[in-house]
Amino acid sequence: MKNKITIATRESLLALWQAHYVENRLKEQYPGLSVELLPVTTKGDQILDRPLVEIGGKGLFIKELEVILLEKKADIAVHSLKDMTAKCPDGLTIAAVTKREDPRDAFVSNTFKSLDELPHGARVGTSSLRRQAQLLHWRPDLTIRSLRGNVQTRLRHLDEGDFDAVILAAAGLKRLGLGDRITSYISTEDSIPAAGQGVMAVEARSDDQETLDLLSFLHDEEVASCIRAERTFLARVGGDCKVPAGIYAVPEKGHISVKAFIASPDGKKLYRGSTEGPISRAEDLGSAMAGRLLDEGGRAVLEKLQKI
Repeated sequence: MKNKITIATRESLLALWQAHYVENRLKEQYPGLSVELLPVTTKGDQILDRPLVEIGGKGLFIKELEVILLEKKADIAVHSLKDMTAKCPDGLTIAAVTKREDPRDAFVSNTFKSLDELPHGARVGTSSLRRQAQLLHWRPDLTIRSLRGNVQTRLRHLDEGDFDAVILAAAGLKRLGLGDRITSYISTEDSIPAAGQGVMAVEARSDDQETLDLLSFLHDEEVASCIRAERTFLARVGGDCKVPAGIYAVPEKGHISVKAFIASPDGKKLYRGSTEGPISRAEDLGSAMAGRLLDEGGRAVLEKLQKI
């Protein structure tokens, strides 16, 4: 067995929390194992003055980590699964996915208790086209403004009065011990999550069987089945943060229920649907849901976005 594992991670507090979580689980499972963190500042962390959609998509948060893995400078990388592109680069694979933390979006405000209480024209901060489209579908009167940076930076902008409310992932706030900042939760009916939201993924080299075996105890197969449905959907719709789309799969006694949407960024056109089926057909369910929403109007929306 390997006597040392090096974990590549972003340098944000949330990313480090996730890397330390995996580090601690590895040390508990293998008491003699040495675990070292290799913090990296990614391009997505460096460029904060423009919306992510304008600078290349969410892959910018993980590309440098994946290069480090391929160059064998680290053995594994720990990601928020929702930050990953729909397919891993050649030579890499998702070795383990953890149990899902709260998948909901969180409404955070110092003045208002919920989305419904926001006044006409209220300024809402989010970095996500997925959130923007769903917010504007229900509340077209809101003023949506781009909000980049780590969790602490986003909360600081709220506290300094730049926004009336911000929308963040509940999982990240809870992992950082900031659950008390959550004013209210937005249900997964009103805001369908991003593929993989609330799940941590451990990425490794496909040919590093020893490391893959070491990580197997971390893997939650029931969550993995749901993730297969979600990522199959994401791949078929060409999904990254440039696409206002979301999907959420829930396991239910050998079956999974799936709900998803595709929308225009302004929320004026929103196509959503749901389905369910055997957990063994997870990929088929995700693909079928993508095909259905694309045929209903999502394809035209995405084609228009590609021309912008």
